[in-house]
Amino acid sequence: MAARQDNVKISAQNRKARRDFFVEDTYEAGMVLQGSEVKSLRKGDCSLDEAYARPEGEELYLFDMHIAPYEQASIRNHEPTRPRKLLLHRREMDRIIAQCTQRGYTLVPLRVYFKEGFAKVEIALARRKRKWDKREKVAAEQRRKDARTELGRASRRRSRPDR
Repeated sequence: MAARQDNVKISAQNRKARRDFFVEDTYEAGMVLQGSEVKSLRKGDCSLDEAYARPEGEELYLFDMHIAPYEQASIRNHEPTRPRKLLLHRREMDRIIAQCTQRGYTLVPLRVYFKEGFAKVEIALARRKRKWDKREKVAAEQRRKDARTELGRASRRRSRPDR
């Protein structure tokens, strides 16, 4: 379930994020996790579908990311959707907090992965797409598809000899 690319083991991806949001900027953040959460992440038992990040005071927290309980953890298991503190440089955190509060941006997690043994989350500073933005994108894709089809038809007509 987890894919590898350049010493990065991806545990979960939020595929809907780029469809529903205009991604402006991305950041790599560490997370404060319990031991059973790390084990579940390594197995790939997590979901980012409804997750979001938000500033709480001077810190950033990740909410509603579901990490399944680790079966072998017994009584030391974790709560699946607890808020998780994000670890960033102070300068980055101040910039993100300022943009979230003033400009109406949202923090969306794009993927969770392991890099050099540490659990990381890629968060994006993004703006939500409106319904008509999505319609424009679908219409543009349909126009491109129609143009390719027409180009293919024209090239086939040219390549056949006249009878």
